[in-house]
Amino acid sequence: MTSELIPITFNKIMQSPTYTVIILGTEAKRFAIYTDPSVGRLLQLYLTEEPKPRPYTHDLIHSIFQGLGIEALQIVIYDIQDTIYFAKLYLSQKIDEKETILEIDARPSDCVLLALMNNVPVFCRKEILEKAVAVEE
Repeated sequence: MTSELIPITFNKIMQSPTYTVIILGTEAKRFAIYTDPSVGRLLQLYLTEEPKPRPYTHDLIHSIFQGLGIEALQIVIYDIQDTIYFAKLYLSQKIDEKETILEIDARPSDCVLLALMNNVPVFCRKEILEKAVAVEE
């Protein structure tokens, strides 16, 4: 099924002791993805460039990508069920003259951090953006 992909951007993060809210969207519409506080803390560490005592999981994944010559291409939020969003991480690996594109199912919260770390675009399927509950500032 082909679907129009709408570019979205990371807007902000809000923390509470029990959950994290990641705000994503377009100029016209923003929506919230809820995740556990640990993901929010990692995102805040990355955004504030605070020194970390040891590498975290996202740092490990980033290092593995670099070591294996894997390039993150894009993130696509492709579905929503109830209030849970689903995303895919698209990767490229070139070995000799052969390029392999990988499509990996992942949590949107993890994808946002990987997208920021790797400076890759985030997209949302148009019908999912239309279904998403808008967040007002």
